[in-house]
Amino acid sequence: MFKKLALGIMIVILSLSLISCGANKNKDENNTDLKESSWESILSGSRGKKVNIYMWGGSESTNKYMDLWVKPQIKDKFDIDLNRVPINDAKDMTNKLMTEKDVNKNSGTMDICWLNGENFKMVKDNSLLLGSFVDKLPNYNKYVDKNAKDITTDFGEDTEGLEAPFGKAQFVFIYDTEKVKNPPKSMEEFKLWVKENPGKFTYPAPPDFTGSAFVRQTLLETSGGYEAFSPKLNEEKFSKDSESLWNYLNEIKPYLWREGNTYPESSSKLDQLYSNGEIWITMSYNPIHAANKIKEGAFPKSTRSFVLDKGTLSNTHYLTIPFNAPNKDAAMVVIDFMISKEAQFKKMSPDIWGDGTIISSDKLSTEEKKELNDIDRGEGTLSSEELEKHRVSEISSSYIDIIERYWMENVAKN
Repeated sequence: MFKKLALGIMIVILSLSLISCGANKNKDENNTDLKESSWESILSGSRGKKVNIYMWGGSESTNKYMDLWVKPQIKDKFDIDLNRVPINDAKDMTNKLMTEKDVNKNSGTMDICWLNGENFKMVKDNSLLLGSFVDKLPNYNKYVDKNAKDITTDFGEDTEGLEAPFGKAQFVFIYDTEKVKNPPKSMEEFKLWVKENPGKFTYPAPPDFTGSAFVRQTLLETSGGYEAFSPKLNEEKFSKDSESLWNYLNEIKPYLWREGNTYPESSSKLDQLYSNGEIWITMSYNPIHAANKIKEGAFPKSTRSFVLDKGTLSNTHYLTIPFNAPNKDAAMVVIDFMISKEAQFKKMSPDIWGDGTIISSDKLSTEEKKELNDIDRGEGTLSSEELEKHRVSEISSSYIDIIERYWMENVAKN
């Protein structure tokens, strides 16, 4: 009796093992088939499917772009139903994927995720993504500069084809041409300008996003550039490498607004000081920020933007496909459309979204370049080609916390 029971248990275990192996084999085969399939077969297999795209839902312009323009385009061109799922924080997506991975949920609810920075690093490190897929996308191969640092790295993390670029942001300085005739073109010139115009410049206190970006911008130009900072943080090395940064910020401190005794707590407060004429230069990580503020009547019409000769910080936001996306082929089709010239140029308009394009101007024909330059991004916005020529990649997100902590210790409390 015991022999029969043991034999039965072994048969059950063997059966379950075969089923499990079969399921994993099918899963691997499905992924392999997708990567080896022709684009025509991927298009054909995607028709009639529904794609859930999980995105931060806090931007009205982004939501309108997706719901009122992208969604009907996707339905009309590809017969795919696109469903935007709004989230409050990208960590909500990554936590959900982590949980599903832990319980071996091989078919989830997310087909596409919108993310970048530390959230990408987390999903990459935990194998929560489909795998390298961008080389399958016709528009990626046609329009994207595959060697550009701000495409191949996401806040210092190698993208390895796991995510497709969707849009760009870039740090710009904003000034009043009536008050500043020749804006500085380097951080060294900036220091001289601040000293010559005491009280007319300041920056938001980190960890404000814009203030932290200004400190990182200064770090790169005073400490050897992007290449000086490896993706993996070494605090002892950083402590030495950042000495010139703190010296610089402390040297200009007495010449800042209110003699550097206090800093604006946010970028909106900084903009208010600029609007009031208390300071003459402000800043933003949004290249069309000046145009938007002029349009609102908050900034004078004489407001313009400028970048530094060695470039300003740029970061890219991406679209990726989770490991357990139920409709991987349809997800690839949607992403390919969202990086098309048509979709990219559409969202560049401030009336639509105003987002920066991931399309390389070197990949465009003369007619297409004219089309790009003819996009009205508002008064005070630099041209796409000017911005593209002056992009500098962000260093690894692992440096952000330590930069903000060191700023407090070495500058704010100094």
